Order: sequence, then structure tokens, then C-alpha cells
Amino acid sequence: MKEKELNKNREHLLKLLLDKSAIKQDVADDCEKVFMSFKKAICKELDALKLKIKDPRIRLNYEDKGEHEIHAYIGSDVLVFNLHRNVFKLPDNDPLWGTAYFRSNENNGYFGIINIFNFLAESFLQHRMNHSGYLIGRIFINHERHFYVEGKGHLGSLFRDTQNSVVNDEFIAAIVQLSFAYALQFDLHIPPFDYFSEITVEQIQLMGESLKLQTAKRLGFKMKADESDNI
Repeated sequence: MKEKELNKNREHLLKLLLDKSAIKQDVADDCEKVFMSFKKAICKELDALKLKIKDPRIRLNYEDKGEHEIHAYIGSDVLVFNLHRNVFKLPDNDPLWGTAYFRSNENNGYFGIINIFNFLAESFLQHRMNHSGYLIGRIFINHERHFYVEGKGHLGSLFRDTQNSVVNDEFIAAIVQLSFAYALQFDLHIPPFDYFSEITVEQIQLMGESLKLQTAKRLGFKMKADESDNI
């Protein structure tokens, strides 16, 4: 390969590094700051609820799990807020590319993601490793802090105007409150009778020791489905 072609390839690599790598790092850095704001909002909301609820049986506490995760215990639930460590680009067929904001700058389509998972508190407290939790929301944030939310209930319907929505403390507090409310309104459901119609000796022993038979909350999987489940 000729020196001229090698130089051309090098220029292309430099452009990729300066453009894509830099914008991804900008998104990652901003999302870390936004996630810190989520941590503060979670603590503030739980403290406010504690002032009103004196029943010691009702869990209202949090566990900071490091820079990228926090667990919020509320009643019989725990919500896991997790900042994904990677930055993603919107798929080419996403309708957002058809809007003026995204057409004007391709870099606007790179997002960091904060996931919100819902588990039963007892699953964590009793270390029931085979119990299921479910994704109830995810927040997409770009380099200009424009954002939108996919999620269950109102989480999936109130925060869709990416072009005009810039994340701030008020939006963050609202997302935290809606996440708490959605989790609290869904209870354990009774498994079908046939689910327990056959059981092994090992399973019954494990059940007696640590209740390890799988338990899950009645929640959905797909973020863009179940549009009628608003709370």
C-alpha cells in the first residue's frame, strides 16, 4: 500500500477518534453527573417519605453500590438504578432520526442509558439468587442532556419529547417518584396451580431452608408494549 493511501487512512482514523470517540466520552461523562443527581434525588425522596411514615416495618432506605448503581428499598420492593457503562447510537430505523433535532447533528443520536429494575426486597435481603427482577424503565441521555424515557406506566408516556426535554432536577425527581409508584402498585401474583403440581425432594428442602423456588413480580418485559397499563 502506498504512503499516500496510508496517510489517508490515518486521517480517517484521526477523524473517527476526534469525532466519535470524543462524543462518546462526552456522553459518558455527562451521564455520570446525571446519575449522581439521580442518587441525590432518590435519597431526598426516601428521606421525605420517612418523615411522614413512622411504621418501622415499612422499608425506606437505600444502599449506594458505587459510581454506577444504587438500590432504593421502598416497602416490599427494591428498585435498582444502574448506569450502563457503554454509550449507544440510535438504530438507523428509529423514528427520532426523522425529527429536526436529530437530522441537524448525528452526534445527538448517541445516548447513555440509566436502567431501572424492580425486584422484591426479600430477594436481595435473603440472597435468593434465582429470583427474577424486571426492567421497568430506562432513561436515554445525550451529550446535550436531552433525554427521553422508555418504561412502564407513565414512565413510558410522559418523557418522549427529546428535542425539547433537557434533564434537570425536577425531571429526575418526577422519574424517581413514578418509578416508586409503579413498583408499589404491583404485587406478587399467585402462580398457576400446575406450577407446583410436581416437586422434587430437593426443591421442598430448599424451600424450607431459604424459599428458593422462583418468585417474580407481575411486570412486563417490553418497554414499548402494554401501552394501556398507565397508572
